[in-house]
Parts: sequence; structure tokens; C-alpha cells
Amino acid sequence: MGKYFGTDGFRGEANVTLTADHAYDVGRFLGWYLGKKNARAARVVVGKDTRLSSYMLEYALTAGLAASGAEVCMMHVTPTPSVSYITRTDRFDCGVMISASHNPFEDNGIKLLNGEGEKADDELIARVEEYLDAKAAGKAKELPFAQGEKVGRIVDYSSGRNRYIGYLISLGMYSFRGVKVGLDCANGATWNIARSVFEALGATTYVIGAEPDGTNINRGVGSTHIEALQQFVVEKGLDIGFAYDGDADRCLCVDEQGRVLTGDHILLLYAKYMKNRGKLITNTVVTTVMSNLGLYRALEAEGIDYAQTAVGDKYVYEYMKQHGSRIGGEQSGHIIFSKYATTGDGILTSLKVMEAMLAQKTTASKLHDLLTLYPQTLINVKVKDKASAEKDEGVLSAIKEVEEQLGSNGRVLVRGSGTEPVVRVMVEAPSEKDGKKYAAKVAAAITASQKQKK
Repeated sequence: MGKYFGTDGFRGEANVTLTADHAYDVGRFLGWYLGKKNARAARVVVGKDTRLSSYMLEYALTAGLAASGAEVCMMHVTPTPSVSYITRTDRFDCGVMISASHNPFEDNGIKLLNGEGEKADDELIARVEEYLDAKAAGKAKELPFAQGEKVGRIVDYSSGRNRYIGYLISLGMYSFRGVKVGLDCANGATWNIARSVFEALGATTYVIGAEPDGTNINRGVGSTHIEALQQFVVEKGLDIGFAYDGDADRCLCVDEQGRVLTGDHILLLYAKYMKNRGKLITNTVVTTVMSNLGLYRALEAEGIDYAQTAVGDKYVYEYMKQHGSRIGGEQSGHIIFSKYATTGDGILTSLKVMEAMLAQKTTASKLHDLLTLYPQTLINVKVKDKASAEKDEGVLSAIKEVEEQLGSNGRVLVRGSGTEPVVRVMVEAPSEKDGKKYAAKVAAAITASQKQKK
């Protein structure tokens, strides 16, 4: 991770830490760099979510790209996985998504995708970082402007969004007729897409979080506020519900009783479904270190292997690609089905849960009951220096003490966030009371370490 780009792109508060100038400079550099690398005008596809600043950043970015000679295709408001899909299938050199995912509307971000629709590699990110640093210091090399006929075109590409919708519909193996489905679109990128897909497949669809106004993305709705969908599903007597985040690369599920199926539930239920059909190639589920111990115990009971990566669906996908794994993801709902996509895709995930439920003629609550989670406590501690907090002797001592007390009945995980100035403390323990106690102990040590450095 660099000064600007974290584990999920360049993210920050709009016009504070991520400005229109930044977006223009990223566009200028990408258009020039990709054009020079390919010895022709770069082709770049751009999408955005519904937040107020997405329009400003989109226009600044596309202006920069065109000024450097790139051909720019605008998909407008669309999910991140649709940009990934179109980048790959329509052979673009690069895809860009303007979004801060599950963050509040004041934040925004720039996600870069390579020509395969995968998150951009470290080399490209490093080059963009170097250019932004040099610009900030007034030492950047002056990039040439495209002139005459070489000035880049900016064109509408909403047809790409429609093709993505068609692709999702084509993956529906069963009719959803007779199934009452709740969808929470987080007032984000799926607001006018998810319902179309589910209704095309025959579902009786009920929707919340589909009235974006630029400032209400993720506000009280979506996968980070799952309680809204829980209440909605129970009140309406629905069979199942799905909640997406702002850019729709993650999905959580709610059963007919209003209970949440996390990303870990989804990984288990679909891996088991795949194994029963002989489709679980490599017999491995790829997880991150944040997955629940309960998932690992359940996978072991099913005879399914698992791998762990650092937090971030980027790292999950890299492992899957290297080892040929078919399913992987995060507890937060980023699920990757590598046969169908190169990134987490919320709507695709919901279609796959529907498939597993309908194929096995079961209910959402029975899928929920496949997994018993260990109580998990998560505390975010604001810090000035994440690296020093994680290496502090007092913090390490507190972690060791908690680990000794938990033994094999739990674990503690401390890591700096890739997108925020916080250190996350996660403790799994046999009881919620113990988890809170141990997490508070480690969090207090982190807070004390920061006070010492003032």
C-alpha cells in the first residue's frame, strides 16, 4: 500500500484527501502511460456509483484520460463487477470505478482494473503513486497533451451495463417463480439493476434502498446496515433477502426468519453444494484471516480444505488464480466465483445462493443452520501510525497474553485497515463476554501506545 492507494484503490474524503485534481492527474497519467506501453491510444472504460462526488471525479478523470489521447467509454452508474466484466469481455486496456464502496457518501475512491478485469497490479499502482507524488512536489515530468485528431474521444457506453445485466440473467439455472425475494440496494450502484435481474428470472421482488439522491448511499441501508433488510424480510413475510454495498461487489443474505447469512455462511453453503456435484475443483475454499473459526470447523467436518490470505478480495483472487480455486471470499460478503468473475460480485453471489437453495429444495434458514459461528468481537482503534501500533511491545504483550488465555478455543487478530486510519482488533472466543473482555484489553494497549508517542 502506498501514500494514495490502499488495498481497494485510492480512497478518501471527496475534495479533501481525494480531489478533482487527483482524478484528473490519474487520468492524465493512465492515458499517457497505457498509450505509450501499447504504442496506440489507450481504451479505458469508466463506471461510478451514486454518490454526489462521483460525477465530479468521473468528469475530471475522463477529461484527463482524453487529454492524454485515450478513448474513454462511460458506463455511468453501474456496479464495480460490471466494469470488471466489460473490461475483460470488450478488451479494454483498463477499467476504472469511481466508488468508495461501503463508506459514507462524503468519501469516494478510484479503483483501477487491468485488461482482465482484475484489480491493477502493484507495478501500475506504484507508477501512478510516483506521478501523484511528483505532482504534489512540483517535480512531475510534463506529460504531452494529445493534439488534433489524437485528442481522445469520450463516448456513452451504457450498452455495456445492459450486456452485464444480460450476462447475469443467463447464469440463472432455475426459475425464481413463486419465491418472494427482498433486495436492499444501499441507494447505490444496483438501484436500477438488481430488480431487473431478479424479475427477469421470475422472482416476486421487494426492494428497499433504491432511491439514491447523492447523499444517502449506504445510509441506514445496504450490507453494512443489514438490520434494515432483516426487518423488511420479516415484516413482508419474504423467503429470502439480499443486501449489497454501495458499489455492489459484496452481498449478505437474510433468511426468512430475519437471521443474517454472512460471507462465511455463503462460502460454506456453496462449497458444500459444489462438492456434492463434483464441481469443487482443488477441494479448497479460499478465505481471509478474518473468517470465523466456525467456518473452518465446518469445512473440516465436510472434508473440504481451506486457505487463508491477507484481508482484501484482491489477495483472495490472487491465490485463487495461482492455485486454480473455484470459490473464495471474505466474511464481509465479497465472494468470488472464479468461473464467472474476476472480482467479488454481489448480484452474482445472490444468484448463486438462490441456485443452491432451489437446487436442493431447501429454505434459507436451513442454509443458515449449516454454520455455527464463534462469537466475534471487533473494535476499531483510531491511530496516527498503524505500523508502529502493530509493532509496539505493549500491544504485542497484550496479544500474547490473550492468546495464551484463549488457547485453541479462540484467537486474536490485530491489523491496520487498508482504507481508514484505524487498527482493527478482532477476537473470537467461546462467549461474547470473553470476546469483549479480551478485545478491550488489546484495544486499550493500542490506545496507550499512541499516547506514549505524543
